Amino acid sequence: MKASPNAQLQLLELARLDAQRARLEHTAKNLPEQHHLLQLKDERSTRRAELVRLTGVVEDSEAELRRQQSDVELVEQRLKRDEARLAASTSVKDMQGLEREIATLKKRRSDLEDIELELMARLERERAELTDAREQRNAVEQQADELTELRDRAVEHLKQEAKTNALARREVLKQLPQDVIELYESCRGRGGVGAAELVGAVTMATGVTLDHADLTRIAAASADDIVMCPDSGAILVRTERSARS
Repeated sequence: MKASPNAQLQLLELARLDAQRARLEHTAKNLPEQHHLLQLKDERSTRRAELVRLTGVVEDSEAELRRQQSDVELVEQRLKRDEARLAASTSVKDMQGLEREIATLKKRRSDLEDIELELMARLERERAELTDAREQRNAVEQQADELTELRDRAVEHLKQEAKTNALARREVLKQLPQDVIELYESCRGRGGVGAAELVGAVTMATGVTLDHADLTRIAAASADDIVMCPDSGAILVRTERSARS
């Protein structure tokens, strides 16, 4: 197959653009920000679950404290009622009964107030744990938000580069014959490299130095002959930097 020297140089540009596109795709799949987000995933779930758990613990303790305070209030009401009855009573027997009940209610109130104090102390500790858990959750979520913003900016930048690459690639393809394009794509599909420059005696497709026989064969080809790299199977493009024999 033949192609003008200029068309062959365009193949090098096409190969450069394809290599750039491959690098962009690799970068997009391996963004460090996305890697860090994946690492944070389990911690975010753990922090959220712990916050939900501690919120439930605090709510349960608050409900228990309200019930305890309600019990104390009921005892207080009964004490006030019995003390009023005692003050108004003239019956010794009734007075003795009321005094015993008042003593029992005071003991009950004391016990309930002790429990109430224990609940309040426990609730204070639980609220502190909840506050700490909320701060830890907020910290990891803020870190995730910052990473997400950095990742999204990186993705957008890569998209713009990919768009520029695609436009440049289309312009190069317009300058190449269809049969040359098909040969290039076939070579790229087999070995990953469609075309490469011959620099000195080295094929840039693989970095291998070609032997004398191959170099002699390549040097004997006319300028518009398409020659193939014997090491990679890619189109080998001769330039001013190529060995002549």
